[in-house]
Amino acid sequence: MDMNFGKQRMETKEGVDALFLYATEGILVVNEKGEIVRINPSAEKLFGYPQDYLLGKKIEALIPKRFSTQHEKYRTNYAEKPYARSMGAGMELYGLRKDGSEFPLEISLSPYSTNEGRFVIAFILDITSKKQSEERLKNYSLELERQVRNRTLVLEEAIDELEKTKMELRKALEKEKELNEMKSRFVSMASHEFRTPLTTMMSSLSLTSKYGAQNDLTNQEKHIQKIKNSIHNMTDILNDFLSVSKLEEGKIVNMPLELNLKTLITEIVGEIEALTTKDHSLTYTHQGAETVELDPKLLQGVLFNLLSNAIKFSPEGGAVDLASLVNEEEVRISVKDSGIGISKEDQEHLFERFFRGQNATHIQGTGLGLNIIASYLKLMNGTIRIDSEENKGTLITVIFKR
Repeated sequence: MDMNFGKQRMETKEGVDALFLYATEGILVVNEKGEIVRINPSAEKLFGYPQDYLLGKKIEALIPKRFSTQHEKYRTNYAEKPYARSMGAGMELYGLRKDGSEFPLEISLSPYSTNEGRFVIAFILDITSKKQSEERLKNYSLELERQVRNRTLVLEEAIDELEKTKMELRKALEKEKELNEMKSRFVSMASHEFRTPLTTMMSSLSLTSKYGAQNDLTNQEKHIQKIKNSIHNMTDILNDFLSVSKLEEGKIVNMPLELNLKTLITEIVGEIEALTTKDHSLTYTHQGAETVELDPKLLQGVLFNLLSNAIKFSPEGGAVDLASLVNEEEVRISVKDSGIGISKEDQEHLFERFFRGQNATHIQGTGLGLNIIASYLKLMNGTIRIDSEENKGTLITVIFKR
C-alpha cells in the first residue's frame, strides 16, 4: 500500500471526521464561552447522553456541581493563556453523567484557532478501571502492611516473652545461687555459733552434777542459768533462719488488727526482761493514743529483734530506752541503747544478710536480725531510721504512717 496515499486520505475532512467519530476515547470541542460545539459518540456514550444533546451546553454540565464554580474560574484563566496540557496528574478529576453518577477521568487539552474563533479540544479518558486497580493495589498494600505489622507484633511479643523468660530464669538462678550461698553460710555459721553454746552446755551439765553432789546450790544455779542462756542463743539462731525461710517462701503476710500498742509493748518488755541475764536498765514510755491498726505478730518480731540487739550490744548495767508515740499522722517506736555503736561504713550494709559490724564479731549473732526487721517493715509499709556513732550507742526508729 502506498503510505503517502494513506496519509493524504487521513488529512482530508473525511479522514479527520473518521478519527473523530470512531475514536475510542471521548473527544469534545469547546469554544471561548465554554460551550460544547462538537462531541464524538464515545464522549456522548461516556456521559450517557443521546446524540447531539450536549451541543451548545456549557462544559460545566459534565462536571459535578461541587467543582463547577471553581472550574469556571479555571476555564476563564485558561482561555486567557491557552496551552496544550494534561489534567489529572496529582489531581482527582471526576465527570458527571446524565444519571447523576460520577466517574474518575483524565483530560488532555489542546487549544487551536480558526477564522471562527479560538477553541479547545478535550480528550477524555474514563479511568474507573485504573482507579479500581489502584484501589485494589492500595488495599493489598495496606493488607500486606497490616499482616507485616501483626507478624511484627507477634515477633515482638515472642521476643518480649523470651526476654521475660530469660529474666525469670536469671532471677531463678540468682535466687538459687543466693539460697545455696545462704545454706553454705548457715552451715559455716551454725557450726561456729552452735559450738560455743553446746560446749558451754556440756561443761555446765557436768559441773551442775558435781555441785549438786556437793549440795552447792549457788554454783549449781549459776551453771543451770548458763545452760538456759545457751539454749536461748541457739533458739534465736534457729528462729532467725526459720523467719528467713518463711519470708523467702512468701508464707509471711501482713494481717493488721486493731490493738492496744502500749499493752503489747509492755508485754514484750516483760518477756525480754525475763530472758536477759545482764543487769540492764530497760525503760519504756508512751505518748498519745494507744489504739493502732498493725500486725501484732510482725510488730512483735520487729521489737524482739530491736530490743535483743540493744541489750546484746550494750554493756552490763547499760540503759536501754524504749519509747512509742501515736498521733494522727504516724506511729513511731524508738529503741535507744548505750552500746558499742555502728560505724558510718558499716551502716551502709546493716540490712544485708549475715552482715556483722567490724566491732561486733566477738558478740554472738547470725547477722540476720536487721535483714528480717527490714523485710517485716516492708510488708507493713513501715520505714526504719538508724542514728549511731561508735562507742556512743544507737538509736533505731521505726515509723508507720496512719
